Amino acid sequence: MNATLLAVALSLVSAGAYAAAAVAQSRLAGRTEPGTGVLRMLGRGAWWSAVGLNAAGALLHVAALNYGPLTLVQPLGALTLVVAVPLGARAAGRRVGRAEWRGTALTLLGLGALLLTAGGSAPHETLTLPEALGVGAATMAVVAGLSRPGARPGLRHAAASGITSGVASALTQTLTVAVTDHSGGPLFSWRLLTVALLVSAFAMGGLLLSQTAYRGGLGAPLAVVTLANPVAAAAIGLALLGERLQGGPVSLVLALLGTTAAVRGVILLSRAQARNADRDEVPEGPAPVDPVPSRVVIGSPRPAAVPEPVAVRAGGAPHP
Repeated sequence: MNATLLAVALSLVSAGAYAAAAVAQSRLAGRTEPGTGVLRMLGRGAWWSAVGLNAAGALLHVAALNYGPLTLVQPLGALTLVVAVPLGARAAGRRVGRAEWRGTALTLLGLGALLLTAGGSAPHETLTLPEALGVGAATMAVVAGLSRPGARPGLRHAAASGITSGVASALTQTLTVAVTDHSGGPLFSWRLLTVALLVSAFAMGGLLLSQTAYRGGLGAPLAVVTLANPVAAAAIGLALLGERLQGGPVSLVLALLGTTAAVRGVILLSRAQARNADRDEVPEGPAPVDPVPSRVVIGSPRPAAVPEPVAVRAGGAPHP
């Protein structure tokens, strides 16, 4: 099979696993108190189910990165949104609304436009140790700004999750290319060990950030994660790994149009999510009238009247 087709096939299966994981995380977030600690969450089976699905998706994603460039593999993760939105609506016992379908479609069209500009050759370049450390430091600074204390969980945490996941994918590609390289270089080195540690840290950080983001719903945060992930990975690929967009200036215009459509899709999903939350909070129809008063005050019994003494005249007749 052609390397590009194999990368696409692996990415499709990976997107399905990620979608199931996102729905599981969203349902868990809806049943979790905002102040629940990480250690308490680790004791829940639902959390480990989501971790297992994410791990399966990650392994398939790693395999796809071995056959295709970042600019090709990462945008295919948008299919996660296609599967997760209707799956999440079904899990919540409702139908997918028109606004959600439109938002999903616009996000996918935008990412599809970005996909058309991607290169199609297999990856060969890897990050050097200074480049990997620089990428890691810059990512931690951006994520710290997006997830600073006091920020409401939602789109900012979703953006931080997407960025960390995209950077983890870029670093993972360095690992896979270096390990499968047959040039005779050392299999274990400080560079590969450092990159592996960064991949582990960013992958776990992205998982925890997405768990926080899904507390407000699934559609809009997942769309932001889906959009930020390939953008971060493509930025590293274009800046440091020698990847190029196809088509010259035309591809740049197409990429800008795709980004605009994807952002519009995220906005529609965010509004639909807010409407669904309001609908869930407000009960439908008039409130039932309770025929029994909600508050009954029972007074203490009054003491019985004591009859006044009656003076009796001699002869048995009482005084008036």
